[in-house]
Amino acid sequence: MKIKKVLLVLLAVALLAGFALVVLRSGPLAPIRVTVAEVAEADLAPTLFGIGTVEARRSYQIGPTVAGRVLNVAVDVGDSVKAGQLLAEMDPIDLDQRVGASSAAAERASSAILAAEAQWQDARTRRELAAANAKRYIELGEKAFVSASVVEGKLQEEKSAAAQLSAAEASLTGARQDRDRLRAEHAGLLQQRAKIRLLAPADGVITARDAEPGSTLVAGQSAIRMAVPDSLWIKLRLDQGRSSGLRAGLPASVVLRSQPGVVWPGKVARVELIADSVAEERTAQVAFDALPEGIAIGEMAEVSLQLPVVRKARAVPGAAIRRQGDAVGVWQLKDGALRFTPVAIGEGGGDGKVQVRDGLVAGDSVVVHSERDLAADSRIKVVSSLAGQGK
Repeated sequence: MKIKKVLLVLLAVALLAGFALVVLRSGPLAPIRVTVAEVAEADLAPTLFGIGTVEARRSYQIGPTVAGRVLNVAVDVGDSVKAGQLLAEMDPIDLDQRVGASSAAAERASSAILAAEAQWQDARTRRELAAANAKRYIELGEKAFVSASVVEGKLQEEKSAAAQLSAAEASLTGARQDRDRLRAEHAGLLQQRAKIRLLAPADGVITARDAEPGSTLVAGQSAIRMAVPDSLWIKLRLDQGRSSGLRAGLPASVVLRSQPGVVWPGKVARVELIADSVAEERTAQVAFDALPEGIAIGEMAEVSLQLPVVRKARAVPGAAIRRQGDAVGVWQLKDGALRFTPVAIGEGGGDGKVQVRDGLVAGDSVVVHSERDLAADSRIKVVSSLAGQGK
């Protein structure tokens, strides 16, 4: 019996020891498996990555300048058009009759000018004759050949002729002004008549047909939309926190969603001055070196921008960067103990490494991956890889 009791006690101790070993090796008390890497100096090729949309740099919304009804639409979506080509036409209603009336009024004003010029010429001749008579009678009066009242009568006739000449000159000026006004009105009506013909402002492709014959449009409403295919570029959005170094001229690699296996080269054509404060993004326009075939406006694209190479930068894997509250840093492994070390990070390379500007030196060991969240007092076990390892 004593032997059996001893055996049972030994078995129980063995079970407890095995359970404790399992708990300590694979349970919640087991050390956290981590992978580490050393800070090393390397040449980083920083990249910026973002998602963009294909847009047309030069696109047009073509519509009437006054309210009216669409008479005819001459193009359809996808048609290629030339500058000056008729796209659509609005109903002129009574505009042609108004143009004819204004033309007749302008011609009538020209005839009125001829009559006013004849009256002015007659008044000028009468004034010259009255002036000559008055001068002669003044000389006769000085010699007492005629009375003073006769001289005064001739002077009055001269003044009356001068007043009639002034009136004729005013009438002539008014007739000319009236002709100019009518001509301006006629020219304005001709411009209105020309504006009802909606013409292509440049060579391009029709992208939308917003109105059909019989539709009523208000001033400024679009009837036809078109774009210039050679002006396609990508409106790229980048995270503000990772947009350091963004500037015009940076080389770009573009992958269109419709062509996932093809990389199209380009460059940053422009960086927008205004950023999105809500989404915390900056906007840049990326132009293609050569326009891809089959590209579509509104298509999504993945864009990588190549920044200048940073020589001999202290670098760590990007996965090693952690955040503790407001501090950005890494879990540094020194003399077998963990400590959170705040760092100042710089550019990020295309290989996943990040530049460390301050806080670490070459040769320091940092934790890259860990099974669970770490703390300063965590027990850890350094492994080469977390994949395929038992807990």
